[in-house]
Formats: sequence, C-alpha cells, structure tokens
Amino acid sequence: MYDDGGYFVELARMQAGVLSGFSQPIVVQQVSLSQLSPGAIKAYHLHRTQTDVWFVPPQFSLVVNLHDVRADSATYNIHMRFVLGGSNTKLLAIPPGVAHGVANLNQVPASLFYYTTEQFDKTNPDEYRLPWDHFGTDVWKITKG
Repeated sequence: MYDDGGYFVELARMQAGVLSGFSQPIVVQQVSLSQLSPGAIKAYHLHRTQTDVWFVPPQFSLVVNLHDVRADSATYNIHMRFVLGGSNTKLLAIPPGVAHGVANLNQVPASLFYYTTEQFDKTNPDEYRLPWDHFGTDVWKITKG
C-alpha cells in the first residue's frame, strides 16, 4: 500500500511465533514493513489491545515518539523521544495504550519493520489516531549538539 509518505508491506502472518527477550514473551501474529519517505511523519497511532515491536535496520535512523495515554499506568502522560536505528539498533516493544509515531528526518527513504500481536482486521481494526502534532511540533525536530 502506497501513500505520499512511503509504503507499507505485510511480510507475514504468524500462528505461534514468540519473541523472547522482553519482560514477558510477545506472541507475534503479523510481520510488516513500512518505508518512510524523506521528511515523512507517521503519527500518532494507538491500539487498545495490540502490542507493536519495532525494528529499524542499522543503515537507517528514525525519530520515535511515545506518549503513555493509559490513565491507570504508572507512566501515564510521560513522553519519550529517541532515535532508533544507526547505533541504536534494537527491538522496541510498544504496549497497548501508548501513542506512537515515527519520523524520517533524513534525505533518503528509511525502513521500519514491525511485529504485531494481532493480525490486521479490516472489519474491526484496533487502530486509533491522534494528530501528528498532538503533543507539540518540537518533538519531531532534529536535536543538535
């Protein structure tokens, strides 16, 4: 699926795939790839039941913003911003109720692989949105220094 901000490809659907190395095992149901065009911001996404696990290959770097909107969470209303990929190549687990977004501030397209605990269901999607600037615009700027 293509749009002005890049493309998305579903890579696989899983039946019994388990990711280990997290505080609790994550059962993966689908693997997907998204390519972000230079300057693209994909935000904010939110899920009620689905966990996302993101991976940015080392040849790319993407700005990631997370904001916990779970009222019953110890980290409620806490915002995190960091760069994934490059020298910070690792898996990032994003639990349900945490708004998440990503930006490609580079001059070349960049890839984001993600693993989800649910298969996408067009008839009943666990997909919710907030505007890209819901938590301000400064969170998307390059930090210099």
